[in-house]
Amino acid sequence: MAERARPAGATDDVDAVTRAVLTASRLLVAVSARSLAAAEDRVTLPQFRMLVVLSTHGAVNLVTAADLLGVNPSTAMRMIDRLIAADLVSRGVNPANRRETVLQLTPDGQRIVEDVTARRRDEIAAIVARMIPGQREALVDALTAFAEAGGEPAAPGRGPDLYPLGWVDPTASSA
Repeated sequence: MAERARPAGATDDVDAVTRAVLTASRLLVAVSARSLAAAEDRVTLPQFRMLVVLSTHGAVNLVTAADLLGVNPSTAMRMIDRLIAADLVSRGVNPANRRETVLQLTPDGQRIVEDVTARRRDEIAAIVARMIPGQREALVDALTAFAEAGGEPAAPGRGPDLYPLGWVDPTASSA
């Protein structure tokens, strides 16, 4: 396999790359935290993750939601009960299996996901706009390779984010 040409000063030092990714991740965590701050009076971070799962996957049963979050069904049930009380999630009968209950976002729940995602996108766009075009192109290449190496599916190029906050099980199938 041919080796890719590297720009002057580029490094194959895994530790240096790891430090750079950790530094960038601190910035991205800060951006994510700020984007969620306006919704903090309505949802906690774990509850917001549940809203994102339901936004991404649509109506799912409790066990599936728990699996996607990596929590026990009892933990997911307590979270869902609070989100239902806040009118952010609804519970209904699965039309394909009337013995099964499914969970889905209410319009208010979807609005919270969209608002937080829009705030995050705007702040990231402002940061990226301060970079020169060549740096932006290199960043796309590097982040694409990083996401692929980590097993994260690519988000679509236009329209709403496939995974608004990147919290998905990379082994889960999506439609």
